[in-house]
Amino acid sequence: MALFGKMDNLGADQPGNQDKKKEITDLEKARVLIIGSGPAGYTAAIYAARANLKPMLYEGLQPGGQLTTTTEVENYPGYPEGISGPEMMEDFKKQAERFGTDVRFGMATDADLSKRPFRVTIDDNKIIEADALIIATGATAKYLGLEDEKKYAGSGVSACATCDGFFYRGKDVAVVGGGDTACEESIYLAGLANKVYMIVRRDVLRASKVMQNRVFNTPNIEILWEHQTKGLYGDGVVEGAVLVKKKGTPEEEEVKIKIDGFFLAIGHKPNSDIFRNYLETDQVGYIKTIPGTTRTNVPGVFACGDVQDSVYRQAVTAAGTGCMAAIDAERWLTENS
Repeated sequence: MALFGKMDNLGADQPGNQDKKKEITDLEKARVLIIGSGPAGYTAAIYAARANLKPMLYEGLQPGGQLTTTTEVENYPGYPEGISGPEMMEDFKKQAERFGTDVRFGMATDADLSKRPFRVTIDDNKIIEADALIIATGATAKYLGLEDEKKYAGSGVSACATCDGFFYRGKDVAVVGGGDTACEESIYLAGLANKVYMIVRRDVLRASKVMQNRVFNTPNIEILWEHQTKGLYGDGVVEGAVLVKKKGTPEEEEVKIKIDGFFLAIGHKPNSDIFRNYLETDQVGYIKTIPGTTRTNVPGVFACGDVQDSVYRQAVTAAGTGCMAAIDAERWLTENS
């Protein structure tokens, strides 16, 4: 059962925030409001605009979404020579604008989905009232917090083996993590790379027994038990990693491994916090949708892309659900207007 009420995670129950909400006088109306600007958001905008729904789209803090951190995209249909993530998202944006989407820069900071029209606060100073809402806020990959992750982003550091593994054929790579995702990514990479190191903090894997057995039976995967990453090195691109073995024990030692790619597989955080008091989510925070649709438990609210997809997390699947969300919204508005 979804909960209705104020956004506790934003501190809405704090006295100061109540006054702050009352002070917002800048209010606008939208037939369809889209929050998020990755493949899902832009595709939803293209379809909604072509249906004459006059969508308004807010891009968020990272216009274009996670794909803008990818240097080369080679697995999206229609780009036979490949394309950079930022270029692709610019193409999506131009197409959405061509059909009349009102694309704006801004971040959704609060929401009230308890009644229609839905109210979404932008940057704490503007309220948009929407007849239908499409949530395409994506998910954020979890990183270790090392400066080197930023330094080598797109130059050896990745959070998606399916997206970037192709570039490491015949090379040596490392995967950080010990859960099912890390095992899946390692096995996938093992089919492409020469060698895969799994960097595991503990002396056991958290993954299911089935996934563990698959890893143990893959000859070119080597598990580095009780290792933690200290940093990365290389001249412009990743050439190796510095690890600490058995950190905090008398046996602690520094270890270096030569690798060409460093993959994070320690999970994703769906960007759903401001909606979670109204929408049903799983325990991680992925928004639940009715199977075969993008409909949520709140009629008139739709979710697409990585904010509701914990399995595939690909640009092409995100775009597909963006199309679904726009069609679902158009049909719902027709039935409920």
